[in-house]
Amino acid sequence: MLSKPLRKLGFLTIGLFDEANPRAGHESTLRLIELGERLGFDSAWVRNRHLQFGISSPVAVLAAASQRTSRIELGTAVIPLGWENPLRLAEDLATVDLLSGGRLHPGVSAGRPMHYERIKDAMYPDTAGIERFGYERVRRLLDCLRGEPVTDFRGTDGFESYSDRVQPHSPGLGRRTWYGGGSLSSARWAGQHGMNFLTSSVVKAEAAPEDADRAPGLPEPDFAAIQLSHIREFRAHHPDGDRARVSQGLVVIPTDNATSGQRDRYEAYARIRLPRTTAPQGPERLLFAPDLVGPSELIAERLHAHPAYREVDEVAFALPFTFAHEDYVQILTDIAERLGPALGWRPAG
Repeated sequence: MLSKPLRKLGFLTIGLFDEANPRAGHESTLRLIELGERLGFDSAWVRNRHLQFGISSPVAVLAAASQRTSRIELGTAVIPLGWENPLRLAEDLATVDLLSGGRLHPGVSAGRPMHYERIKDAMYPDTAGIERFGYERVRRLLDCLRGEPVTDFRGTDGFESYSDRVQPHSPGLGRRTWYGGGSLSSARWAGQHGMNFLTSSVVKAEAAPEDADRAPGLPEPDFAAIQLSHIREFRAHHPDGDRARVSQGLVVIPTDNATSGQRDRYEAYARIRLPRTTAPQGPERLLFAPDLVGPSELIAERLHAHPAYREVDEVAFALPFTFAHEDYVQILTDIAERLGPALGWRPAG
């Protein structure tokens, strides 16, 4: 089976910054998004990190990016809703979408916040024991973005007018909302609720439905097979079927125009991370994809051979977490000018 020509090419950054000078890191992220637009990327995505040295407020960063760009789509990959009030987040997302001219692509996820026992008293001092972090939180956000009523009152109270739905309302934003998932259950839920689906370089090591009765002791499916099963599960339950949107987000580091020092650093980065790709990790049995490092021609060959990649026609390649700004410039330039065309992509604009 041949891969489809790549239709949409995006990139994803964590927005790393120095605790002693956080402004510089945020400015670097905005400059990379501007560069992405000039290079013809279709989308730029930012991660969300709380109590770490990466972007903690992606909506605020993308509000700034919306005023420094005019075409590129702007996404979050992903906002963990355990930290959010869905109604308030919907107000922020709709505001930024309108400011961007309808370019926002919110990506979200469900689940208990990491290290919840350590932070619950700061986050939910009165309700920590009764908060629920499942899919219902995502459904509430979707309802808000899609314009469903959130109150039974609409009208005038004194001199002030009130709406029964979240304001501002941005038509179409609900259809541009993505679920970031790495399990069959999340893929199924996202499909059933008409969302788009973000896959990344992390999945849960679980069998596909057709493998449920495999004899014990057989080897676990590899990363690509698991990811492929998630994509197919999502589309099997989505109203749009095979036309439902899926974006893949592997870590990709082309070295075509890298210096020898950069190549050594990139290869060392991938080498350190490689052991976690050989077996499921931790109690949740997370499996990581190997980072793809090398000339664009070689990376393109590996992607064309990747069963899950062959199911999609859009990607948001993830930038490594710990590199310098000039490294990201080289990587993005090589992706846009070398790797993208090798995958059948044409720059936007």
